[in-house]
Amino acid sequence: MNTSVITDAMNKDFVLAVEGLTVSFDGFKAVNDLSFYVDENEIRVIIGPNGAGKTTVLDLICGRTKATTGSIRFKDRELTKMKEHEIVRAGVGRKFQNPSIYEDLTVFENLEISYPKGRSVPGALTFRRDAAVKERVQEIAETIFLADQLDQRAEYLSHGQKQWLEIGMLLIQDPELLMLDEPVAGMSVSERKKTAELLNTIIKNRSVIVIEHDMKFVEDIAHKVTVLHQGKILSEGSMAKVQADPKVIEVYLGH
Repeated sequence: MNTSVITDAMNKDFVLAVEGLTVSFDGFKAVNDLSFYVDENEIRVIIGPNGAGKTTVLDLICGRTKATTGSIRFKDRELTKMKEHEIVRAGVGRKFQNPSIYEDLTVFENLEISYPKGRSVPGALTFRRDAAVKERVQEIAETIFLADQLDQRAEYLSHGQKQWLEIGMLLIQDPELLMLDEPVAGMSVSERKKTAELLNTIIKNRSVIVIEHDMKFVEDIAHKVTVLHQGKILSEGSMAKVQADPKVIEVYLGH
């Protein structure tokens, strides 16, 4: 573990502090003594070759995979001791690679069903489509470029619009940390540009971690880039810094 990095970090409050994180699968260390820190209102992009451990890091943060050793602190809460649903309630949202939406429901209904009051059993039983719900759905729909599609069934949306809808379903829960796994995969150029615009808008109230392979998109959004290789940090810093790093060029960008 890089003790100098951790010593520097002790003097600052972070939204997320990952320290000494390791997970082993049958002796193979998919993530190996990993430490990094995410600021408030930061877009952190994690890049690296296939098998570098990128998605596993998100799995560890959201509780889908349990760490072998190490710490994950979110707003001073230790996530490694919490269950997946507890981590969601604490304010961590996760979007997987493929859109997970209700295709037979409208855009409005997809957003409404994700509204926080409706997610618990008592809340669902007493849930009403009141003015506050409608206003919040409208606000999110405008943010994700779907204000004109509220009555459209989700199955008829384009691939990019489905990705935005799922991001909206997370945003309506108002997470303080949003994690997105390859959000622009399969999108058109114009959709990628609008997704960059979307992410640069929503960080006014939260931090975002993105896994991505599209380097142009990374340039458009990243405040800081972390390059993983074999479960460890190969390089970290601005996009310009990691692009110029000979190690990164050798194991990732050069291919």
